Amino acid sequence: MSNQRSIMPQPVNEPVRSYDPLDPSQRNFRDSIKATLDRMARERHDLPCFIGGKEVRTGKTLPVIMPHSKQEVLGQLHVGGAEELHAAVAAAQTAQKDWSRWSWSERASVFLKAADLLTHSHRDLLNASTMLGQSKNVYQAEIDSACELIDFFRFNVSFYQQILDIQPISSPGVWNRLEMRPLEGFVLAITPFNFTSIAANLCAAPALLGNTVVWKPSTTSSLSAYYIMKLFKEAGLPDGVINLVFSSGADVSKTLVAHPHLAGVHFTGSTSTFNNILQTSAQHIGNYKSYPRMVGETGGKDFVFAHPSADVTALCVALVRGAFEYQGQKCSAASRAYIPQSLWKKSREMLLALTESLSMGDVRDFRNFVNAVIDAKSFEKISSVIEAAKRSGEAEVLCGGTGNSDQGFFVKPTIIQAKTPGYSTMSEEIFGPVLTVYVYPDLEWKQMLTVCDQTSPYALTGAVFAQDRAAVNEMTEALKNAAGNFYINDKPTGAVVGQQPFGGARSSGTNDKAGSMLNLLRWASPRTIKETFSPPTQVGYPFLRGEN
Repeated sequence: MSNQRSIMPQPVNEPVRSYDPLDPSQRNFRDSIKATLDRMARERHDLPCFIGGKEVRTGKTLPVIMPHSKQEVLGQLHVGGAEELHAAVAAAQTAQKDWSRWSWSERASVFLKAADLLTHSHRDLLNASTMLGQSKNVYQAEIDSACELIDFFRFNVSFYQQILDIQPISSPGVWNRLEMRPLEGFVLAITPFNFTSIAANLCAAPALLGNTVVWKPSTTSSLSAYYIMKLFKEAGLPDGVINLVFSSGADVSKTLVAHPHLAGVHFTGSTSTFNNILQTSAQHIGNYKSYPRMVGETGGKDFVFAHPSADVTALCVALVRGAFEYQGQKCSAASRAYIPQSLWKKSREMLLALTESLSMGDVRDFRNFVNAVIDAKSFEKISSVIEAAKRSGEAEVLCGGTGNSDQGFFVKPTIIQAKTPGYSTMSEEIFGPVLTVYVYPDLEWKQMLTVCDQTSPYALTGAVFAQDRAAVNEMTEALKNAAGNFYINDKPTGAVVGQQPFGGARSSGTNDKAGSMLNLLRWASPRTIKETFSPPTQVGYPFLRGEN
């Protein structure tokens, strides 16, 4: 093991490619990703589990389709059960013996190399697999599966170095130090379909600190999960450090959440699923070797609150982008808005015009702003919410309100006006391209802040719009517990690693802030070491001496 003191490269956020056809610097990038999309769409992927570095094909398969073109089959994934999950735990425990002994800089080098590979040779692969498998347009994929993931890898290394630099003081004759050990056991990463970067980071962050991981990805992100594992392999990650098993939630809960060597759960997904994990772990609390760390980022019902002094154009652009980028399938998506009566006429006209101008269709047509929702189950849920609003006397559908699943799972961006601030779509998570607006009397804006704070059980992201600085200050204070990521005169989406650490509280999770040192600290078990150079040689203390 090298005894050099390593100073890692200073991270900077990866530049986002625009893929603008009118920009000569972007033409090669645009041509390259289009060629990769065409090739990948023609291929048939046989997607295995990865256990101990080996590709495991169980023979129990599920089809992998394009949400925007459901007749096009990308391939099949192999589903693992209890046997594969147990094998993954065994592989993780075996791998940790060596991986945890690697110097921190050697572990860091794996993820720095992964970042470098992702800047060039793997960029199109991750972006194209995310586009085709998760129906994300080229710009949203670029932000997610390329830039944010590169940032996670690079910034996590820098955060880790800062953590290691946190050391206690020492008194004369004593040397005190703080050692950051990996957790004792395996980490279970359960990841969502909507962000490829989140899926990879939930595995990579614990691994960087010397932990080993069993990864259960969403089956609707299986194609990008496959290419993440290929990226880790090429970057030099040892076999067994991260083990991928496509499996059912029930099997994972029964086999892994109840496992005595579970050291932690790194989770992003629904609030109800995380609640079930917590309940299952509570039932097995006496069986664990160590209390498992529970880190969860869950649901959201993210708000935009406009003061009467708000800039209407900025407000409307933020609402349309925040609500309808990636079909509203972001935990941070703008889902409810509070707009004062004095701004409503102008806001309504602009909102409807902007929303109705959005093009919708296949991700391979780069003219489309909106693509498909992830699957039939999601399509049906969103459609039922919209139909209920049409029938309700408490709401009015202003635009959109239709869907078509003949070719793919398409839902038109929809704006609902609620007649009461407690209407269901103002409080319940939908996870689709649906924005609900409540129009309030201008003079009641302070009272409406309380309504905004108390309407939803979630507290993930939120935004306020105002030109009046005193109003900004008051809204920031009144809504301080309503969102873990708070935006002033900007949309509530688009947190950047190293700039806006991400996470919320209440029913939105444990607020451990991915993209910061705070999250990494959850995957370390500190050990304090005190070394005394000249230890005492007698029992008595000076105060015991007799008086003269």
